[in-house]
Parts: sequence; structure tokens; C-alpha cells
Amino acid sequence: MTEKSTKAKVTEANEAALELGTRSDSERSASLHRIADAIEDSQEEILDANAEDVREAEEMLASGEYSRALVDRLELSPSKLRSIAEMVRSVADQEDPLGKTFTARRLDEELELYKVAVPIGVIGTVFESRPDALVQIAALSLKSGNAVILKGGSEASSSNRVLFEIIRDAASELPGGWAQLIEAREDVDTMLGMDDSIDLLMPRGSSEFVSYIQDNTSIPVLGHTEGVCHVFVDSEADLSMASEIAYDAKVQYPAVCNAVETLLVHEDVADEFLPDIAGRYRNADVELRGDEATREIIEAKPATTEDWSTEYGDLTLSIKIVEALESAIDHVNTYGSKHTDSIVTAVTERAGTFMRAVDSASVFHNASTRFSDGYRYGLGAEVGISTGKTHARGPVGLEGLTTYKYHLEGSGQTVGVYAGDDANPFLHEEFEGEWNSGRLSEE
Repeated sequence: MTEKSTKAKVTEANEAALELGTRSDSERSASLHRIADAIEDSQEEILDANAEDVREAEEMLASGEYSRALVDRLELSPSKLRSIAEMVRSVADQEDPLGKTFTARRLDEELELYKVAVPIGVIGTVFESRPDALVQIAALSLKSGNAVILKGGSEASSSNRVLFEIIRDAASELPGGWAQLIEAREDVDTMLGMDDSIDLLMPRGSSEFVSYIQDNTSIPVLGHTEGVCHVFVDSEADLSMASEIAYDAKVQYPAVCNAVETLLVHEDVADEFLPDIAGRYRNADVELRGDEATREIIEAKPATTEDWSTEYGDLTLSIKIVEALESAIDHVNTYGSKHTDSIVTAVTERAGTFMRAVDSASVFHNASTRFSDGYRYGLGAEVGISTGKTHARGPVGLEGLTTYKYHLEGSGQTVGVYAGDDANPFLHEEFEGEWNSGRLSEE
């Protein structure tokens, strides 16, 4: 059987999107539950395919072409597959994001305007080595009524292929073509030129990669870039709490974008705090890089300016001592990636200053940066974490995959009645009401 071209796949997805958006929430959710069951039932097949990817990745690691963090993100396990299946069920059980009425406004008697949530349409995605990303993106797209083009990294090609086939077969009752898999690098360039058929692009990768996508397409781009995240230990911090947060943020899972990369410590507590946390980090094999003031207190490699803006994605951490709260804010806003940053302090006012001034999608008080996650936020899952400011920001779940349109319910009105000196005035009254396939009475 001849492989379909990318253009043919996108065209098919465009046609499927028109029908998928009209399917009921119960149909979409039932398909998601079947997908979750199929993933659990196909554990052996998935792990075999993943083992093939991991073997090849380990060879690339040995030759220096891949990082340990990439291999760690790539590898699946029985427990991870169970988590993936539960994630799909969590998405299925979320409230239907479609058909919600954002506003209801009475323009005149029996002339009512509704602003209603609808799918975006066709979403093109390009993502990194984590095979679970394919399942997350497909699940969220399906729940939100969107067709999706999936392009994973070549390092996960066997895993992605098997997972895609399982998803497609388990959701066979849906419009054919709602999910499409493309694999070649040149397919991405083809996709970038299809602004008449693709409504949104969601790249997940480096800033350079996201910039390339943005510079080579006229399709709107929702970018997921690096996570250069910070934890700031304030002069008024509970140092025991700070140690737990700083340790969790780096060590719990260092390969992900919400792991901390730079630890900022107020100079008033540095002498007391740094020796303890440095010992904990060393026991966890974390490589420390510090500024001059840090290296006067603990052993660490010299940190360079480049370190402050680097996403290590590994057991490496840069440490800087700052003289004031304002200095910490300036550092985060200068070197951070607008992803997730946290302050540890016992003083609410200082936390408020930090949280208002730091220009990031998520800003925390007394909590690990690892909480920056669609599942943990109660979104079911996420297609990525947007570090931009338009359309959607932070973990992008179902709401970020919808747009809206206006439904006007009339009873024969014409514009002429509202023009001229004898025009009827518009009422423009907000009221509590929901649109549902026709005129609704006020609640």
C-alpha cells in the first residue's frame, strides 16, 4: 500500500475535523477510554518497540550524539504505561470544553448573541523524544474535537508508530483521518506551507527550533521552548522547607522542562543554607556550578554567563548568591525562559512582589517548580507549556485547544430597524444563559 503524502494526510485531517467537532462529548470520551484500555492491553508490543528505540539511543549516547536526559525521556516502563493510560482516562473524564457559552447578550427582545467554545480545527504538532507526548497530544486533541498531525522525533520512531496505530485502531469509530502521523523531516516543511488547512502549530523543542517554525510559516504558532526555571531562597525562608523544595525541583526528575536549572540564594542565608543543600545534591550526583560568592562557601565548578540561560535537562545545577529580592527578580527576568519560577519565603509581601514582578507563565510561592504540569494543574494532561503570552500560556490543556464563535438567535430582525433617526436602540444586556442548538430561555 502506497504511503500517503503529507498533503494528503493534512487534507484528510481537515475533512475529519469538520465532523469530529460535531461529535458528542460522550462519543469522544468513550473513544478515549477505549484508547486507554488498548494501551494497557498492548503493553508488551509497546515496550518491545520502545526497547528498540532505546537500544539505538544508547548507541548514540555512547558516541556523544545524544544526552543521557534524552535517553531517559525516551524510555518507557510498565509503570509509565499505566500512568499514560490513566492520563488518557483523566482527559476523558474532564468536563466537555466544547459548547460552553462564555457570554450571553440580549441585543434586543428575541435577538440574543452567544459566544460559544468550538474546536480550533486542525493542529500540527512537532515534539521531542518522549513517546508519552504523542499520547497526551492525541488525547487532548480528541477530547477538544480537533484533528491532529503528529510528528515525533526520529529517536522515538518505533514507539511512536506503535502508539499511533493503537490509538487509531481503538478510535476507529471516529471520522477517519482525525489523527495523522508524519515521520520525515521534510514533512515538517510541507506542513509549514499549508496555512489553508492547518489552524495552529505547536512545536516542542529548543528556542532555535521554535524560532525556525515561527520564521517559516504563516500559521499561528503556540511555542513550547526551554524550561530555564529558578528557585529563589529568600532571606526570610524556612530553610528546611527551602531544602526540600530545591532538592525536589532538581532531583525528582531532572530531564523535564519544569525542573529547576538555577538556584538563587539570598546572601543573608547563604552561609547557613548552601552547605546543607550542596551535600544533598552531591549525594544525588548533581554537578554544581556556582558564582564566585557561592564558591567561597561550597565546592562547585565556576559558573559562566552561559550557565544562567542553560536548560541542562540533567543532574547539573547553577547557583548564584543575590543581595536582594529585587536582584533575584532581575536575574530571573534576564536569564529565564518565562516558564516556571518559585520563591521560598515566610513573608507574604515578599512573595507577592516576586510573583507580580517575575514575567513567567507560572510563578510559585513555597512550592517546587515540578508542579508546573497540566495533569497536576487538573487539566487532565497538556500538549505543552506555552512560554508565550497570546492565546494560551503555561500548561496548555483542553481550554487552550479551543477558540470561539458567535451564535446570533433572532426572530426575523433586520438591520434597517436600527438605523436612521427613528432607530430602535440596542439593549446590550448581559444575561445568564447557555446556547444549545437553538433559542434558549434565560436561566
